[in-house]
Amino acid sequence: MSRNVRVLKCSPADVFAVLGNGWLYPSWVVGASRMRDVDESWPRPHSRLHHSFGVWPVPIDDKTESLEWDPPRRAVMKARGWPVGEARVTLDVKPRGADGCIVRIQEEAVSGPATLVPAPLMDVMLHWRNTETLHRLAYLAEGIGRGSASELSTAERESLGAAADG
Repeated sequence: MSRNVRVLKCSPADVFAVLGNGWLYPSWVVGASRMRDVDESWPRPHSRLHHSFGVWPVPIDDKTESLEWDPPRRAVMKARGWPVGEARVTLDVKPRGADGCIVRIQEEAVSGPATLVPAPLMDVMLHWRNTETLHRLAYLAEGIGRGSASELSTAERESLGAAADG
């Protein structure tokens, strides 16, 4: 089971504004290439995002289902990516200071061929992928929350050559 943590310079509500907008899914999830449809009830439990992963000319159509939605603390999804399989993805968000938060993403394969990959190898692959996923989520959520933030956003720190996490 892979776990990644990142400090964001925005509120938990800003993170959940991104998570709650299903059309943004391919903007922050590594591997998702396009959205085909978003259930009207997204992100309530049992609602679905209809997306594709991979690139043209062979994108694969699949879906992600909301299992738990408890803003601004927790979201749990079942992400399908057949023929690889399905994964349970949990995002926990906690406030940090006056205008920041900590986001933890935890992912584990729950069905399909991915469950046959040895855990240490799977964890390495998922850790790399979810580091970038949290990086993209930071761009979006910090952009939403820029109204009152006094610290530099992830994008601003990177453009100045500063450390990305901090």
